[in-house]
Amino acid sequence: MPRTKKKNGRGGQHGNVQPFSDEDASIETLSHCSSFSDTASVADEGGEASEDTAQEDFQYKLKGFIDSTVDKSAKTRQGALDGLKTAMATRILCEFISERRMTITDSIERCLKKGKGEEQRAAASLACLLCIQLGSGIESEEVFKTLKPIFKNILADGSANIQARQAVATSLGLCTLVAEDDILDVHSTMECFENLFTRSYTRKDGTCPLINPQTSQLHTNALLSWALLLTICTASQLKDIMCKHLPKLPRLLESEDVNMRIAAGETIALLFELARDMDSEFEFDDWDELCDKLNALATDCNKHRAKTDKRKQRSVFRDVLKAVEEADFQSETIRFGTERMTIDSWVRKRTYDAFREFVGSGMNYHLQANEFIRDVFELGPPMLVDSATMKAMKISRFERHLHNSAAFKARTKARSKFRDKRVDVGEF
Repeated sequence: MPRTKKKNGRGGQHGNVQPFSDEDASIETLSHCSSFSDTASVADEGGEASEDTAQEDFQYKLKGFIDSTVDKSAKTRQGALDGLKTAMATRILCEFISERRMTITDSIERCLKKGKGEEQRAAASLACLLCIQLGSGIESEEVFKTLKPIFKNILADGSANIQARQAVATSLGLCTLVAEDDILDVHSTMECFENLFTRSYTRKDGTCPLINPQTSQLHTNALLSWALLLTICTASQLKDIMCKHLPKLPRLLESEDVNMRIAAGETIALLFELARDMDSEFEFDDWDELCDKLNALATDCNKHRAKTDKRKQRSVFRDVLKAVEEADFQSETIRFGTERMTIDSWVRKRTYDAFREFVGSGMNYHLQANEFIRDVFELGPPMLVDSATMKAMKISRFERHLHNSAAFKARTKARSKFRDKRVDVGEF
């Protein structure tokens, strides 16, 4: 992964500011702080002056959030963390935050150590978004070296807030993928995750350990982060992991928690894919037994389980069964801007899902504009779309809107006539 350094920005002190509104986070306003501004639309809105004003207002709000992360009020700190999270999830801010990264890191560290519950959860997520913004390189490495010991302490501390531990289990995985510079440290972090999710293994006598839903979610998050790091392991590490864990992972398929069963199934499919990439003749000793388990979950009719859980489970395990039996993957196409990307493997799916969990609805925007994420998915440099193309795209959307509107009116008119006929018949 490329290492990039970008520096820009000025400091400043600000009082309390209002969190972002939905309007602030809309796609239309994204252009004010990105390198993808549409010059035509800028001209329509008042030219470069209006763009500069909007950017200054936005940066002022961001600086206010950064200052408010050290406020005495927990509510204010929480709002500031959430505001920074929203901004980083929906815009490209690497130049603005590059020189402020240590200030933001110090705030995250303080909130993780002294905050409670939701504040720790927000701080852990912000740490991940900060690394995503900075990309793979010396800057994100410095951030992660500061926060990694705190993450691991919270993760291993059974007395720590369970929500904080759940958030850290997810954030530590993606931060390691982005910012860890030593493959041996990646393996060490994976062992931290193993210490958690292996506690959900069914016992040798077939009984399930008694685990409450919150702890089960912690174990599920740990398993998914562990699976994410499998995608960057060396061949020798993968061989050791498969010998140690692949025979035991099917035990998680018997968990009472549907999310754990699904996470286990997808992880098994991922391991089979990685194993076959290394050895096309790969064979699993308990293959028949595993396929029977997967088939049972893919056709589950257990009356004691919720319908939505069964529907979701059956859909996932049909794909997992195909992966194990036929080395098949149900590909999916993601469209963003004028581009498209195909999710064509379990490795790619696990990576995409991990990033999407943090940037949410901003994922398509990051696929367009975030150089690091584009590099992860081998999309090449960001595409600069000229104003003529943008204008053509807008016309196309407008015409589609008119077409849909006309079709809606036609349907309404047809239904009205049909209702009139029914009334006439009734009167006879």
